[in-house]
Amino acid sequence: MSDHMSETPRPADGPEPSEPSGQPGTAERTASSKAVPPQPRGTAPEPPKVPGYAQHGGQYPPNPWRQGSSQKASALSTLRPAAPAAIQGATLCCVVVTAILSALLLGDGLGVNALIVAVPATLGACFAARKAGRRLRPWTALWALGGLGLLAVPALRDAGWPVFLAVVSAIALGSLALHGNRSWLGVFLGSLGLFSAIADGLAWGGRGVRVRMTGSRGRLGVVLRSVAVAVVLLIVFGALFASADAAFADVLGDLMPDVSLTGSPWRLFLFLVGLVGALAAAYAAAAPIRWDGLTVRQGKARGRLEWALPLIVLNLLFAVFIAVQLTVLLGGYDKVMAETDLSYSAYARQGFWQLLWATVLTLLVIALALRWAPRGRDGDRTLVRSVLGALCLLTLIVVASALRRMDLYVDAYGLTRLRMSVAAVELWLGVVLVLIMAAGVFGARMLPRAVAASAAVGVLAFGLISPDGLIAEQNVQRYRDDHSIDIDYLKDLSADAVPALDTLPEPLRSCALTDIERSLRTDDAPWYATSWGEARARDILKRNPAGPAQPCTGSRTGIGGSDRDGDESDPYDPY
Repeated sequence: MSDHMSETPRPADGPEPSEPSGQPGTAERTASSKAVPPQPRGTAPEPPKVPGYAQHGGQYPPNPWRQGSSQKASALSTLRPAAPAAIQGATLCCVVVTAILSALLLGDGLGVNALIVAVPATLGACFAARKAGRRLRPWTALWALGGLGLLAVPALRDAGWPVFLAVVSAIALGSLALHGNRSWLGVFLGSLGLFSAIADGLAWGGRGVRVRMTGSRGRLGVVLRSVAVAVVLLIVFGALFASADAAFADVLGDLMPDVSLTGSPWRLFLFLVGLVGALAAAYAAAAPIRWDGLTVRQGKARGRLEWALPLIVLNLLFAVFIAVQLTVLLGGYDKVMAETDLSYSAYARQGFWQLLWATVLTLLVIALALRWAPRGRDGDRTLVRSVLGALCLLTLIVVASALRRMDLYVDAYGLTRLRMSVAAVELWLGVVLVLIMAAGVFGARMLPRAVAASAAVGVLAFGLISPDGLIAEQNVQRYRDDHSIDIDYLKDLSADAVPALDTLPEPLRSCALTDIERSLRTDDAPWYATSWGEARARDILKRNPAGPAQPCTGSRTGIGGSDRDGDESDPYDPY
């Protein structure tokens, strides 16, 4: 008998255990016992030789051909939960509705249709999460509402650049809502985690469809027949009513999307995009990857002198720079000319980009300093807070200086899309610095999510204020003040700029609005792909159309130079 074998003790009393179903009965056991050779009297029968792994839960031995590291679960398998249950009917219906709406509505452009398509996809993810037993948490609700709120920007604005930022940010917030992470790495990967669920979502949806088709063929046939009959009735009676009443035909034409054969490949692609996206969202809601399980090792703690000395020197450099900035900028135009031999606008243009990069690099220095901060002795935390807090405060003053330079720059040259964008980025970096300082006082547990939320709020605010409209208003006001304007730049803005450009005197008004009016006239997008800004511009130009095309004589100094500077050699600067 082997050493690792042990006999199982027989119960002293009590009834014999009942035989499970499917096991051999008494006759089979008697027949099998005859095949065993008789043992000598007084000798216990030798138990059958069973492998050791079969005596301990039936576990098979590890595969000797696999490497030892593969025996342990991979990092991704520990982050990903078990496969969810089969997709339920409500989720499947929401996925199909999302795909159909994507094919019908998204082919004509973006407007309120983006929000319409997102609603059934969101409901499908909610049904899948509830089926998996997930609870709605405050941050999840905040990310979801923020994503839907960002999709209101395409419904309000005609300009493509804030709409693109809003749509991308909405997808990132939706992915965060599905995965629900809180660490730096978790928030970053969670915002992209929706794409990791595409393949699993397709397989999950395919299995669910196969199960439902094999288990309920009769019911599925009833549903398909009912839908087919409803579609036929709508087509027949809709065509009759449309031919009977022209007004009803116009209403029906405005409500129904164009499903011409020429756009069928494009609409098929949009159908697949909606189907894949909705399935990925539902699968991520049912089985999210916990990216928080991926941790970054903390850096080796440095000594106080080694860590603090470079940062203190950097703080002193910042302090000297800020002192010079305050002396020059607060001194006015004459002080700038005396100290630098530059015009006021050239001085502002010269340093903004450098200050922007200085702010970005300071955030990188703070991140590395926190990684290698001393933490072994009493008072280390106070030292880290003091040094980094001073650096954040000085960097905030640098941010204010950069924004002041941009204000001078815009006052001299006018507002453009790029200038407005980089100023908005600089302002957001200042908000991040404030959040870092608050985390040093109250704790950094919520800092990653707070930074992500601030970025989403910035994108939403950027879209709601109508950047093109603000650019047009600022340049029109500059024309009223000093009669300098660049019509060639302003006429390339979107329809959001029409209300401000409509206040220009002729012939500048017609020069600025001719191209916009022509694009609106040729664009016959349906109501669900038309933004509020575009509809408002149509109404303004309908009441007061632009005049006939004629040569525009607007000065270029509104963008590239300034009459106040008196520098005729200053080249045109579209940035």
